[in-house]
Amino acid sequence: MTALVYSEDELGKIDGKVANGLVRHSEKYDIVGVIDSSKKGLDAGEYLDGIKNNIQVFGNIDEAVESLSEIPEYFIYGIAPLESFLNERQRGAIIRAMKMGMNIVNGLPEFFSEDKEFVQTANKYGVSISDIRKPPARKDLHIFTGHINDIKTPVITVFGTDCAVGKRTTAVKLVEALKQEGRNAVFISTGQTGLLQGSKYGIAIDVLSSGFSTGEVENAILQAVEKEDPDIIVVEGQGALSHPAFTSSSAIIRGAMPDAFILQHPPKRINHCDYPQIPMPSIESEIKLIESFSKSRVIAITLNHEDMTDEEVDNTVLEYQNKYMLPTSDVLKHGCDKLVKELFKVFPALAQQKRQHADS
Repeated sequence: MTALVYSEDELGKIDGKVANGLVRHSEKYDIVGVIDSSKKGLDAGEYLDGIKNNIQVFGNIDEAVESLSEIPEYFIYGIAPLESFLNERQRGAIIRAMKMGMNIVNGLPEFFSEDKEFVQTANKYGVSISDIRKPPARKDLHIFTGHINDIKTPVITVFGTDCAVGKRTTAVKLVEALKQEGRNAVFISTGQTGLLQGSKYGIAIDVLSSGFSTGEVENAILQAVEKEDPDIIVVEGQGALSHPAFTSSSAIIRGAMPDAFILQHPPKRINHCDYPQIPMPSIESEIKLIESFSKSRVIAITLNHEDMTDEEVDNTVLEYQNKYMLPTSDVLKHGCDKLVKELFKVFPALAQQKRQHADS
């Protein structure tokens, strides 16, 4: 399914995290372009990570359609701001995409399928609207059962010291690395971008009532175990456990009952994004909070290299490894080898499973 991603003036920025994620990884959609007039003409992959992936950035929808061989099937709204309401320019882009015959995919908690103008336009031009974060009907939601305690498969989560620090990216990269090592690793998404990327298991839990968030996390893991028989499960974190604006982290811990954590941190970030009056927590305080809340250990640290040079990243990796005595990596620059090695150390049975698969 071909898709054009809207990320006007936000590609590569914090609020462009949905677009950033889809440019880096997408199993569900074939991303054929990004809309961002401030980066017009660039290769999106090269702009984000220095590696070309032939996803061109266009100045507007008309330019994209004119350049592409065919009109994309889907138009994905790829911006995720704190305040989710659309401005007139953004609304105009969505209307324009519908008039061109593109189905709309929305990751905001502002549901397009409840917007009168959008619904009328979609009906007129015969296109669909999908609200990824719209909760299932109450009858289809799950409450916590406690069956997560019966799971023998190792469950790890990637948490962070703030929102928008790359938890999902690290989790997805780690799952890919484990698969390359011959392990059946399964990713559990807890946010809209992971679902858009094609995750088979999970739900956007931040729009659920507190009574169902824990149960939905647990249910996603139980479903993955039943259907995939995985060697290991990697759960995406949300927000930060210490962040006063988010409750999702506590629901993930309660629902997943993780056996270990990886902690993602942006060393150059001084205050929480979107909350400049709230200072960032220290790695020490976040580790202490996670471990006391969950009774499980943080086994590795991963970096978000925003505003850092390569030299600063390398120096910080060494500094953190010496200071915290934990393997540290920037997975976008250095890969996941350290993380995989540590997982094999923490979970010895996981280290043997490739050999068992080869013998079978």
